[in-house]
Amino acid sequence: MEIIVFLILLSLGYFVGQSIEKSHYKNIIVREAELLHIPVTTDKKTQFDGAGTQGRLFVGNVVISGDYFKLVGSSLRSLVGGQITFYETLADRARREAILRMKAQANNWGAEKVVGLRLETSSVGGKGPSGESKLVSVEVVAYGTGIKQP
Repeated sequence: MEIIVFLILLSLGYFVGQSIEKSHYKNIIVREAELLHIPVTTDKKTQFDGAGTQGRLFVGNVVISGDYFKLVGSSLRSLVGGQITFYETLADRARREAILRMKAQANNWGAEKVVGLRLETSSVGGKGPSGESKLVSVEVVAYGTGIKQP
């Protein structure tokens, strides 16, 4: 009976996790389309002349956690080696969300573009005190300078 309850909870966790991830990706795609008019570049220089150009730092920060099912699956995958797509999608969602949050702030200020984009990434989680696996979360900070002409 206990194994049946475990399998039901594991299945429920899998489907809920998949649903949340798909919903988040749909939300990201919609917001990226809305903010497409603000280009982002890693270049530090701007094409505006210096007369009256204004700049301001904007930061977008997000922490996204993986679900238990994917943690178990990635642990099994790491035993045999190969690509662990769980971590790739986790990092992709976090990176895109952080950039979107930064762009939204720049848009609210009236920026025409963002230059000098930088991304900082860190992992939150790992092993517990007795060595057991804990859920892994990814933190991404995106920052850059919003530029506008008066």
